[in-house]
Amino acid sequence: MSIGLYNILGVLVGVRKYGDRNVVDLSEWGRPFARVVARYLKEKPISVIQVTNLHLVLTIFCAWLIIQGDMILACSLLIIKGVIDAVDGELARIRERPSHVGRYWDTVADTIGLIAVMGAFGSVFDWSIMFTCAMILATLFQYSLFNYFSVLMRALGSGDSTSRVDERIRPVAHPWEKQRNVNIFHSLYLFFFSWQDRIISILYGKGSESLTFELTVASSLGFGMQSLIIFAMAVTQNLNYLPELVLGFNMLMMAMILLRSRF
Repeated sequence: MSIGLYNILGVLVGVRKYGDRNVVDLSEWGRPFARVVARYLKEKPISVIQVTNLHLVLTIFCAWLIIQGDMILACSLLIIKGVIDAVDGELARIRERPSHVGRYWDTVADTIGLIAVMGAFGSVFDWSIMFTCAMILATLFQYSLFNYFSVLMRALGSGDSTSRVDERIRPVAHPWEKQRNVNIFHSLYLFFFSWQDRIISILYGKGSESLTFELTVASSLGFGMQSLIIFAMAVTQNLNYLPELVLGFNMLMMAMILLRSRF
């Protein structure tokens, strides 16, 4: 993204996610809006966890709307969910209170929401249970791939360091959170998610020297970009092609990143 555009956005950009690295992140389009909301909430008695809970409830509501057949409204609310999903992290940064509990719970909440939404789509389009599980797993791996290169890029650019590529080592709680809570959520994260992080790490390695290609292509697999694509599919009444998106096009993007990372 050009320096001119950053100047136009001004305070909306604030602290950049990737530090001093100029990269194109296709799933970051909603972050300027998230920062506006976070700045508004900075002095309000609303916790980061409550913001995370809000986008979880909104996602479950979207799943209900999908089952009811209100696809366009559901998919439009999923876009809003994506913006709210960025608010919790921005609020923690603005308050200068990063949280390990918040980081792990955000991942758990996103996964619960994904299962609910994919389950709803599976119900509407009469997918088998096995096929629905395959769609969920494929999407989880795509999100993990985006997060993997996002974390690597942040490390290169001296950006946010709350997330780590390897979460197997239990983190020490910040002064404003309890170690017991960190231990509980860290254990949950390791049980449900560490295996996919490990698989992504083994397959993709450290990536290229700059990581620019990997991050940009992987960002097309992030929720921010995927929610826009799914909304367009809903408006054009093409949601029946959702498997082609997840298991076809998105897998092709993952293959392109693998080739660039290894060769």
